[in-house]
Amino acid sequence: MAARAGVQLRVPAEEVSKHDLSELPGNAVLGTDPNDPTDLALVLGGDGTILSTMRRFAGRRVPVFAINFGTIGFLATADREDLDAGIDRALRGDFDVLALPALTVAHGSEEHLAVNDVSFHRRPDMRVAELGYSVVGEELGEVRCDGLVVATPAGSTGYNLANGGPVLAWGVEGYVVSFIAPHTLTARALVVAPDDVLQVVNRSGEEPVDLSTDGRSVCTVAPHERVEVRFRHDMAFLAQAPGASFYHRLREKFGRLSF
Repeated sequence: MAARAGVQLRVPAEEVSKHDLSELPGNAVLGTDPNDPTDLALVLGGDGTILSTMRRFAGRRVPVFAINFGTIGFLATADREDLDAGIDRALRGDFDVLALPALTVAHGSEEHLAVNDVSFHRRPDMRVAELGYSVVGEELGEVRCDGLVVATPAGSTGYNLANGGPVLAWGVEGYVVSFIAPHTLTARALVVAPDDVLQVVNRSGEEPVDLSTDGRSVCTVAPHERVEVRFRHDMAFLAQAPGASFYHRLREKFGRLSF
């Protein structure tokens, strides 16, 4: 299908290894560098694979066209049942492109990127975490909890929603902070303006907390260490069927929600 459309395929080395592809089609080459010239990223997988691809091409204006081979597939452009039609649409360029924000997390000299969410978790064998948080330098509080989630609009329907946090429609400028099992009745989710920087401090006496981006553990935050989270505009680019609606997608994937 790609050969007929005159499209050259670049297949990442990890996919060749994972699927034991001993031979690539004549119009395909091994592509390991995300900086290689790329017009479109075609994904066959679930939300985890889609997020990984978005991070791979972050900031490069490469649209990600995803066909859902996972469970929910909230970010998918087409469903598995429409595989052939979906690939044909992708190769013809018959789609709209939606720019999505991301979050960057600064921890010491390291910086990590998240398209969906950043989460802080107490370790399973540790006591409850004590997390302090502030926005633009204004201390907002300290919460005893199992963790804290910072989500983009695209990620607000994931871990944040499970915490009772609000759903942010795609296109909303800002991000949301919510808590995992807070040991207080006053901890409430907070929607933060896009240019306001969030700081989270591990105020636990001796216990470190784990830090994850898009569900992947990336580092450990030691007691008294501070982490900075920033909103980044237009970092990921998602292909959508023409005329697709966020609200239709929300109802289709989650059913009729009661808020």
